[in-house]
Amino acid sequence: MNFEYSDVCKDYLRRVRAFMDAHVYPNEKTYHEQMRAFGADRWRVPQIIEDLKAKAKAEGLWNLFLPDDDRGAGLSNADYAPLAEEMGRVPWASEVFNCAAPDTGNMEVIARYGSPEQQAQWLEPLLAGEIRSAFLMTEPAVASSDATNIECSITRDGDEYVINGRKWWSSGAGDPRCKVYILMGKTDPDAETYRQQSMILVPADAKGVKIERHLPVFGYDDAPHGHMEVLLDNVRVPAANMILGEGRGFEIAQGRLGPGRIHHCMRTIGAAERALELLVKRAMSREAFGKPIIKHSIWEHRIAKARIEIEQSRLLTLKAAWMMDTVGNKAARGEIAMIKVAAPRMALQVIDDAIQAHGGGGVSDDFPLASSYAGIRTLRLADGPDEVHERTIARLEAKRWLNEG
Repeated sequence: MNFEYSDVCKDYLRRVRAFMDAHVYPNEKTYHEQMRAFGADRWRVPQIIEDLKAKAKAEGLWNLFLPDDDRGAGLSNADYAPLAEEMGRVPWASEVFNCAAPDTGNMEVIARYGSPEQQAQWLEPLLAGEIRSAFLMTEPAVASSDATNIECSITRDGDEYVINGRKWWSSGAGDPRCKVYILMGKTDPDAETYRQQSMILVPADAKGVKIERHLPVFGYDDAPHGHMEVLLDNVRVPAANMILGEGRGFEIAQGRLGPGRIHHCMRTIGAAERALELLVKRAMSREAFGKPIIKHSIWEHRIAKARIEIEQSRLLTLKAAWMMDTVGNKAARGEIAMIKVAAPRMALQVIDDAIQAHGGGGVSDDFPLASSYAGIRTLRLADGPDEVHERTIARLEAKRWLNEG
């Protein structure tokens, strides 16, 4: 593997960094001021997001995640990785470039598996940044880490499917621009285990869809994005909304979750870099017991450890991305699983040290560290908890030595 970024990647990275410097970092305060101005009615979109989206689109910094020359930038996973890292330094920055989850994964699903009609109805407005979407998979009544447990039913009735069930942690469903869900449910409980599930497109305004509540993370509501509990009560959608066909849900999920997991890791490294930057600057600017905090040996140790572990995570992320590009997602599943475990754990420690360096300010909203910690902590659960990925890693390791024997 060549560790040097390609010329295409370098050009896009320069442009993304310049955009972040000129438009995103200077408007972090504006974003929060506009959100506070909404008061209790927080499920609204701050105007600064739409303003910056227009600027990014005009500069050609748009849909960078999609490896399609016609619809996206045509970048490889390895080329996109440093760009996603840069965006990850500010929680809402990815949306400015139309590269935010869960839209990225949903767009990839519809682009790869959707019919021409599905693409025209939902993919095109998503690619244009005109609407947003949500992914409904996790359920409150079962251990959704094992997706075979999912109980939400999808039943054929003539030219329609009828959907009944309850989903939660449906990230993005709170956004007023969210117009479509990709839902995973059970079409045939009697089929073989991995052919029972299907994915289907559900308009957010379909009759019988009810958002029952939002689920804060450590007190953060993540408005206007949100994480919602959604009830589906006899929801009817056209049979043409089925993606790829009945029983193909797991196949689609594997195609969706591989890139989605690696994108999360890329952004997580950006969050860790931002936290380390804040840590160092804080430690350099404050004195305790007669000298700058940064000159106390414990902080030298923490800073060095953070730099080492960030670099380790970045290299493993780049290796996983490179393998996805060269040998495919399936062959890279071990590396994807490893970085999905390693990156959030690393970032949480770096953010925690940065919080410690900021003292009481670190756990307040005066700095972005507390909200960053809350967001990254959820990644140890999102797209599969650590234990599921460790199971994958262990099984691949056992298979390797079994084959050796």
